[in-house]
Amino acid sequence: MIEELKRKLGAEAEKLQYELNVTLPAEIRKAVEHGDLRENSEYKAALERQQFVQARLGQLRQRLSKLSSIDIAQIPTDKVGLGSEVVVEDEKTGTKETYNLVFGDSVEFEDGHVSMSSPIGLALVGRAVGESTILKLPATIRRLRIVKIRTIHET
Repeated sequence: MIEELKRKLGAEAEKLQYELNVTLPAEIRKAVEHGDLRENSEYKAALERQQFVQARLGQLRQRLSKLSSIDIAQIPTDKVGLGSEVVVEDEKTGTKETYNLVFGDSVEFEDGHVSMSSPIGLALVGRAVGESTILKLPATIRRLRIVKIRTIHET
């Protein structure tokens, strides 16, 4: 999971670095050749894109740095943590739901993926099979019992 996220972020960073070093300078040079820069929409658009790409590259590098510092050995093997797939049962309705705990800025959130910093994530982290937790939502309060955990070590 962590390695896959590193690859995705690294690929995006490479693509943006190429755009920043090759594509955008060419677009800016081309726009400058058109003359008056005060009313040159291509020039303004290229500069705005350049600022966006620089900001995104900074975010990606920071995220990759954080990912590199994660020690999987520190993630519990018997409790909900990063990368865990958790099956919970609503104690009131008996319905079962499955959640996968991911990073807050994961590249793609799929069905069932929740951020560890979300209300659901916070309610589940550190819990073991058989434990119950209270999930406080704006509209309601739910009591969830943890039925099954598959940790990052098992994936």
